[in-house]
Amino acid sequence: MLAAILKDVGDLALEDIPKPTPGPTDAVVKVKATGICGTDHKAVRGRRHNVTFPIILGHENSGVVDAIGPAVKNFVPGDEVVVAPIGGCGVCKWCRLGKVHFCEQGYTTGGEGAPTVLPGGFAEYMAVPETLLYRKPAAVSFEAAALTEPVSCAWKAVVEYSGVRIGEDVVVIGTGGIGIFCVMLARRAGAARVVAVDTSDYALETALRLGATHAVNASSREIDGEPGIREEILEILPGGPDLVIEAAGAADAVKLMFALRRKGTRVNVFGTTTPTSLTIDAGSLNNFETRVDVSFSTTPYAMENALLLIERSVIDPREAISHRFPLKQIHKAFDVMDRPDRSKVMIVQE
Repeated sequence: MLAAILKDVGDLALEDIPKPTPGPTDAVVKVKATGICGTDHKAVRGRRHNVTFPIILGHENSGVVDAIGPAVKNFVPGDEVVVAPIGGCGVCKWCRLGKVHFCEQGYTTGGEGAPTVLPGGFAEYMAVPETLLYRKPAAVSFEAAALTEPVSCAWKAVVEYSGVRIGEDVVVIGTGGIGIFCVMLARRAGAARVVAVDTSDYALETALRLGATHAVNASSREIDGEPGIREEILEILPGGPDLVIEAAGAADAVKLMFALRRKGTRVNVFGTTTPTSLTIDAGSLNNFETRVDVSFSTTPYAMENALLLIERSVIDPREAISHRFPLKQIHKAFDVMDRPDRSKVMIVQE
């Protein structure tokens, strides 16, 4: 089969390798669609350091079951499925609390964050444990199904953890491939005003099209100052935001998030997954009763909820797709990921 193997920083090689065979409790999935996550982009470009080479990236996947191991009970060849990116042992404290992403014996497909890393979806086939499979609803496209995972991550941050409520004012900092789902979900959950903040006009135009009520371009602007990003946002929301979601993965975005607080504001560090340091005034956290949430990865509970939202047409993640490429053009896809004029970039296979 054809696979894109990341051998080192910047060394993404398309190679023919043996098609995987299923273990006793595994299924081999013929990959139909895979989203490129910002963490994939960082790994290829050397901005994410928890990468063990060589690796087949790609953790936002959908496809068709091609073969199963003898102990697989719930799926048969031909079943259309969504592939979750992370699983656990099922018996530890974390798994039983529903926090599979914390399992110390866990595994992930196409990325780091767990002790065991399985090959991901930038390949024609992938072998995964049966427990990672979700049935794809017949009416849901493979592209939409592949984006269940990023939608679930956004749902977990915006709805489950930060609890956006009807009528609230929300700021989303960073409206690229994952932040755009935060915008969409905040509006679907009842937010009155959603201010999108980004450095790309393209990203902001997309955010306005998909639910944001206001857009602020933070390119070459100071967080405070004349004119400042913070001041422009507070002109839109004079009372300050109820909730700020950081989805940019940059230190300045986290700094802006804390600068936007007023009494009672909730904040969520969602996009920053690589080591980033900044100084925070603990006294103001206390006096403002700032509730700081952080949301990492996904859970089965979030995956199920995201899939229901997609199946019931509450959210159509295909609206966020800006570019599609076949696997053999994956290098072009990552070149597009370098650009500001893109949203969600997909690898789509026959």
